[in-house]
Amino acid sequence: MISDGLREYDLILASASPRRRQLLEEAGLSFRAATVDFREVWPPDLRGSEIAEFLAEGKALAWNEDIMPGQIIITADTVVWCHGTVLGKPADAAEAAQFLRLLSGCEHEVITGMCLRSSNKKITFSVTTRVTFRELSDEEIVYYIEKYQPLDKAGAYGIQEWIGLRGITRIEGSYYNVVGMPVSDLYTRLLDFTGYKKAES
Repeated sequence: MISDGLREYDLILASASPRRRQLLEEAGLSFRAATVDFREVWPPDLRGSEIAEFLAEGKALAWNEDIMPGQIIITADTVVWCHGTVLGKPADAAEAAQFLRLLSGCEHEVITGMCLRSSNKKITFSVTTRVTFRELSDEEIVYYIEKYQPLDKAGAYGIQEWIGLRGITRIEGSYYNVVGMPVSDLYTRLLDFTGYKKAES
């Protein structure tokens, strides 16, 4: 049984991602899910973690309902940063193939920006994981896209799927960040945000 003060709060995960919802459920966090209407565009001068944090904070600020005392809005956005280029969710199968060819045989960064917003404060942060793919053949790329349809995933791949099992040779950092949510980092930040750690010490 988890004995933490977070159960006293109304945590709202403002995300349509089924993977993020599943990860929070498996971590034992009590929350409810919602969505926000936000257009994922960013200033052209931003890079890497700046983009992920900008999008996460933008989603939090797009929450258009009153935030009551005890409520915390949680938003997130994941981007893949490779060769100085951001890879978001591919528009179609052709772009998915283009993304995977860029990732083939090289290291890239998976960055999740997160924002916590309450009625009186807000924090934004990001978590980065470095992932390395071996060289992927065109046949493997086409097979993966046709079978798994990864159009809802940043960088056009899911580490937990076939291509991750077959193609990823190295990972530095949080595995769950690549799946969609750095849950351990989020949990620690929530404890700090609510002051539970200070009250406990």
